[in-house]
Amino acid sequence: MSTISEISIPASTFVLGETLEAVPEATFDIERVVAHDTERVLPFVWASAPEREALEDALDADPSVEDVELLSDLEDEWLYRMAWIDHVEFVVHALLEEQATVLNAHSEEGQWHLRLLFPDRESLSRTYEFCEEHDIRLDVKTIYEMDSERHGRFGLTEEQSEALSAAFENGYYEVPRGVSVEALAEKLDISHQALSERFRRAHGNLIENTLIIGADKETDSRPTPEL
Repeated sequence: MSTISEISIPASTFVLGETLEAVPEATFDIERVVAHDTERVLPFVWASAPEREALEDALDADPSVEDVELLSDLEDEWLYRMAWIDHVEFVVHALLEEQATVLNAHSEEGQWHLRLLFPDRESLSRTYEFCEEHDIRLDVKTIYEMDSERHGRFGLTEEQSEALSAAFENGYYEVPRGVSVEALAEKLDISHQALSERFRRAHGNLIENTLIIGADKETDSRPTPEL
């Protein structure tokens, strides 16, 4: 079964470490990443920093960046196409050898946070073992298997997905609301307190698994999941 893992890795042992040291306020959010060959990764990266000129000077001096091209300028955010050539063994192995997909990757305070989709748990384990053999330090935050149902992609239980779907279909999220919590709970044959709790957990799971990707969560303080 397909497996999703959230991983953190120091920028100093991955990519853009020197850029983030030179411009610590800079942030990067990968739009798309492709392994071009066994030595290069070609990502499309959104970047923000106090000054674009200082950021680009740092990128030009960064040994992990072979090439950088500005594609879009939104004044306070810029889209670049880059070529990474240094410390990319981890991503190359995951993408080429294990057929993984980078769902999301962003930098924060000298760390890269990645969400990776692997074909199965074994391919994740092999990637972790590869990193250990090559002295690449990974911090595995979470691991979970995708359910056969679509809602599993977002960390929702079947009951949470049912509640959110019923709420949307009955106009709960419209202004004004088309149905009350009490009426919706009656349709679902549960108490309104139980429905409110289900909503709270479902909304939290949706936010965590779509917007707050790689951010510090309660699970971060737990031991690294056993691979």
